[in-house]
Amino acid sequence: MARSLGVLVALPFPLPVGFNAEEAHNIVKECVDGVLGGEDYNHNNINQWTASIVEQSLTHLVKLGKAYKYIVTCAVVQKSAYGFHTASSCFWDTTSDGTCTVRWENRTMNCIVNVFAIAIVL
Repeated sequence: MARSLGVLVALPFPLPVGFNAEEAHNIVKECVDGVLGGEDYNHNNINQWTASIVEQSLTHLVKLGKAYKYIVTCAVVQKSAYGFHTASSCFWDTTSDGTCTVRWENRTMNCIVNVFAIAIVL
């Protein structure tokens, strides 16, 4: 709901006031913990794990009911002496759009999940 010159106007969805990276981080971390918690690296499970993480994360983000389009990526790799490095870059409106990265690991694997949120402006 918004006020305009003393008149109450119903909006079809909440207007974005900036991406809440902490909220997204908590959602994604919970999804990763639920999928990978207690597991050891197994190459045969990677496709299922990554699909579950991105689908669950996206479902929970959309349920927030915020006016964003989301992109969720996930990479799971076996731990090694070589490490795991990743980077991303975005060209967008930093006042409304945003990103968060969740880094998760256990003794056998590393997981990186990126969430990109692009505000829907009508």
